[in-house]
Amino acid sequence: MLTVEHLSKRYGDNQVVDDLSFFIAPGECLGVIGPNGAGKTTTIRMCLGLSTPNAGQIRFNLPGESHVLHMPQDALAIKAQLGVVSQFDTLDPDFSCAENLLVYGRYFGLKDSVIRERITPLLEFGALSHKAKAKPGELSGGMKRRLSLARALINNPTLLMLDEPTTGLDPQARHLMWERLQLLLQQGKSILLTTHFMDEAERLCNRLLVMDHGRKIAEGKPRDLIAAHLEPDVVEVYGVGAVDLAQGDQHAALRAFAARVELSGETVFFYTQQAKPLLDALGAMPQLRTLHRPSNLEDLFLKLTGRQIREEG
Repeated sequence: MLTVEHLSKRYGDNQVVDDLSFFIAPGECLGVIGPNGAGKTTTIRMCLGLSTPNAGQIRFNLPGESHVLHMPQDALAIKAQLGVVSQFDTLDPDFSCAENLLVYGRYFGLKDSVIRERITPLLEFGALSHKAKAKPGELSGGMKRRLSLARALINNPTLLMLDEPTTGLDPQARHLMWERLQLLLQQGKSILLTTHFMDEAERLCNRLLVMDHGRKIAEGKPRDLIAAHLEPDVVEVYGVGAVDLAQGDQHAALRAFAARVELSGETVFFYTQQAKPLLDALGAMPQLRTLHRPSNLEDLFLKLTGRQIREEG
């Protein structure tokens, strides 16, 4: 559906995307994860023709096309089959929900009769039928995101590009958005998704692309990446004296039960092949609190990209 090869983008001396290659298969959700400034949004902008790469190729193999399309040379033909939800709200505040869909559909050259046939089912899809006449300013954050998704579907796209579509939503709104995205995947649509929510990535994505400093640092199925890069068990320890476990000779024997030990704030993370000996040893320290769990995508993200805070810009 989409093939990106050796993509690069510089702004002055800043290499934002560096020799990046990936693909999306039909009916697949590819998740792109990475810290702030990793190059995720810039990559999507280049795939949409909004930014010109310094090097590399972006090719689309879309249904109904007799040949492979290239971005930006074939931008109009490509965009006719794309649906886009950006990070930020781009709804027209002067139009009702139904009117937002109508006007957006006209951008694709669709006849009003065709658009109007699609508006009702799309508002139903977004659980917004009761808000058809409401303007975006009257909607909650979750409703606005669902309206943006419904609007992105007005041209019946084969490939959706979603840039952090659930940022700022409460848990209930996020789960409803996930349900809608799962339905789209079941319909055979392809999705390119950037997200900072690791549970979202694991729930929706067939494969993950992990980026940092503009480069691909890992790629594969979520559970395969976890198995390849992490120990199976994690023991989190916090409470009075927990920080001391990560340093000093007096706790070296305890740390020997783990393959890796990391300190983040007031919590110590023990990554281990077998948690029982470690938990038994920690049982002699009742002032500490422990959480034993399997390793997850957040652990993978932090191992590959680090625990330091990344500021925007």
